[in-house]
Amino acid sequence: MAEKKDDVVLITKDGIRHDGRKRDDLRNISFDVGVLDRADGSCLITWGKNKILAAVYGPRELHPKHMALPDRALVRCEYRMATFSVPDRKSPAPKRREREISKILGEALEPALFDYLYPRSVIDVFIEVLQADGGSRCAAVTAAALALADAGVPMRDLVSGCAAGNLLEQVVLDLDDIEDKIGQGDMPIAYLPNLDKIVLLQSDGEFTPEQYKEALDMLIPACKKVYQLQRDALTSKYSQITEEVGEDLEVDVDKLAEDAKEEDKTEKPKKETTETKVEAIADDKKKSKKADTDKKEKSSVKEDKKKKDSKKSSKKNEDKASSNKDKKE
Repeated sequence: MAEKKDDVVLITKDGIRHDGRKRDDLRNISFDVGVLDRADGSCLITWGKNKILAAVYGPRELHPKHMALPDRALVRCEYRMATFSVPDRKSPAPKRREREISKILGEALEPALFDYLYPRSVIDVFIEVLQADGGSRCAAVTAAALALADAGVPMRDLVSGCAAGNLLEQVVLDLDDIEDKIGQGDMPIAYLPNLDKIVLLQSDGEFTPEQYKEALDMLIPACKKVYQLQRDALTSKYSQITEEVGEDLEVDVDKLAEDAKEEDKTEKPKKETTETKVEAIADDKKKSKKADTDKKEKSSVKEDKKKKDSKKSSKKNEDKASSNKDKKE
C-alpha cells in the first residue's frame, strides 16, 4: 500500500517510508546540555528537523505566594512555538493547543521529581520550539527532563518521550510532519524507563485494538533508546567538566609546589641564622663552663698553697719552741 503527497511516496508495501526509514526506526536525535548560561539548567534537542530549547529556573520562591503548595514544589511548564517555527507564520499569541501541551508536559514531569523536598517553592520549565517537524511534544518533554537534570533538581528518573502513528493502516514509529498530517492516528507517550511507568499517554485518531497494542510494543523499546541517548549526553557533559576541573587542580598543585620551593629558598638563610645563633650560644656555654672550671682550679691551688704555708709555719713554730727548751736546759 502506498500513497503519494506532492509526488512523494509516504510508505511502500514493504514498510519503507518516504525518508528511507523502516516502520520502527527513529529519526536522528542529538542533545546539547547546558547551552544557556543564566538558566539553572538547559538543553537543546535536535530530533529530526525539530529544534527545541528547554530552560529550567528553580527551585525558587513562588510569586504570587497564594499559589504555593504547602507539601511540595509547584511545577510550572510553559510550551511555546516561535512564530518562525512553522512554514506559515504563526501568531505570537498562545493558542489552545500550546496551553494544553503546557499542562500535560508539566503533569508528565512531576512524577519524575522529588518535589516534596522543596515545599512552597516553584520550578519553572520554559520550552521554546524553534523549528517544528512533527512529534514536538515528545521531543519537548525529553529535553525538559535533561534540563531538569542539568539544573540539579533531584529526580527519580529521566522522562523519555516518543510517538507512534497509524499511517495508511500500518503502525509506524516517530512520525514526521508530513506523516502526522496524512496519517489516521497519533499516539505520543512519555515513559520512565527505570521505574517502568508511563506518565503520559495520548491517542488521537483511529487505532484498532491490534494496532494499539502494536504501537505500545514499539514505543517502550524506542523510549529506552531515547533514554540511553539522554544518559550519554549527561555523561559526556559532566565527564568534560570533571576533566576541566582536574586540569585546573593539576595547575593549582603545580603552583603550590613552585610556591613551596620558593618558600624553602627564602627560609634556608633564616634556618642558617638560627643555627649559627644556637652554635654561638653553645660556644658561650662551653666558654663559661671552662671559665668556671679554671676558677675552681685556681681556687683549689690557692687553698693548697695556704695549707702548705700553714704547715710550714706550724713546723717553724715547733722548731723554735724546741730550740728554746734546749737553751733553757
